[in-house]
Amino acid sequence: MKIALVHDYLKEYGGAERVLMALHEIWPEAPIYTIFWKKNSPAGKAFVRAKIVQSWFGYLPAADKLISPLRFLIPLIWRSFDFSEYDLVVSSASWAITKGFAGGKTKEICYCHTPPRYLYGYETSKNWQKNPLIRIYTAVVNFFMRRYDFRQAQKVTVFVANSREVQKRIAKFYRRESVVISPPIAPPTPEVAGWRISGSHDSSGVNNYYLTGGRLEKSKNFDLIIRAFKKLGWPLLIYGRGSQEKYLREIASKNIEFLGWISEEEKWRLLAGCKAFVCAATDEDFGITPVEAQAAGRPVIAFRGGGYLETIVEEKTGIFFNKLTVEDLISALRRYDDTYHHIMKPEDCRQQAKKFSKEEFKKKMLKLTRRINAGIA
Repeated sequence: MKIALVHDYLKEYGGAERVLMALHEIWPEAPIYTIFWKKNSPAGKAFVRAKIVQSWFGYLPAADKLISPLRFLIPLIWRSFDFSEYDLVVSSASWAITKGFAGGKTKEICYCHTPPRYLYGYETSKNWQKNPLIRIYTAVVNFFMRRYDFRQAQKVTVFVANSREVQKRIAKFYRRESVVISPPIAPPTPEVAGWRISGSHDSSGVNNYYLTGGRLEKSKNFDLIIRAFKKLGWPLLIYGRGSQEKYLREIASKNIEFLGWISEEEKWRLLAGCKAFVCAATDEDFGITPVEAQAAGRPVIAFRGGGYLETIVEEKTGIFFNKLTVEDLISALRRYDDTYHHIMKPEDCRQQAKKFSKEEFKKKMLKLTRRINAGIA
């Protein structure tokens, strides 16, 4: 089969880009079509050896800044690509309505990270509702973009959802069935998994710091985590960058350290050495960072909602807090520190994470591709 990969854009390197990397490893010769490609960005560097085909929009100055306000151009951008020569398009879709490329002999697997959050009332990284003019403009544009998103969804041959949470959204907003294939993680090497940061730690060798990180965006609620640790005075390390970084640094106290972008190896070392990983995103689509924490043998303290409910085994590989309040998070942190920190086993965490391995992801995607090629799916 002649295959093409399609992805929103290449700038940040998060869960969606890890999925794209796994797809690229399955089909290394397949070109990657995208709206724009920032070559010096984390994602740009990660895919530097792939064949990247960016749209005409990507050649505009500051394309990465313009795409959000000019989102009404997305239909024209995708229409500028010709996929008629391909047997299969595998699209990696979230923000930019990256779907609807099937037609003629060309079939499409749409790996849906989520229907665009900004179109369906889910919290996003930007608080665009503050400005009345932007609110009116966005409401008008999004009305037409929702209709376009629905039409494009009807052209997809097979939808793949990254979680049962997203599967429900696909059924609700697109009225389409989907199969669930969880995003992949590559577990750390035994050397890294057994590593501990030098310094203060308890008798088990685990350090006394807690860890959080990823894209520092509004919907991830890092400000809530910071305020909780500010009150507790416990050490917290935060890795990653994003639009909220400056604000988060401003509200943090001395017990909270920002690490910026870190290497994959350093991330695994931090995960393996932490007391627990903390995450508090609203309506998380899947949430790959808590799975990575479990792969490193560490429990997770997470908000009870979204994809977290599918990846964390309560009171075995982590605990939940029920309200997005500082008080409820602090209560969960104290409960973990007093009780669960001493009884949760690293091996239980690792076993849970194995369900989301890269090998399983590749095997399921290849099986689905063969079914489509045989005309079964």
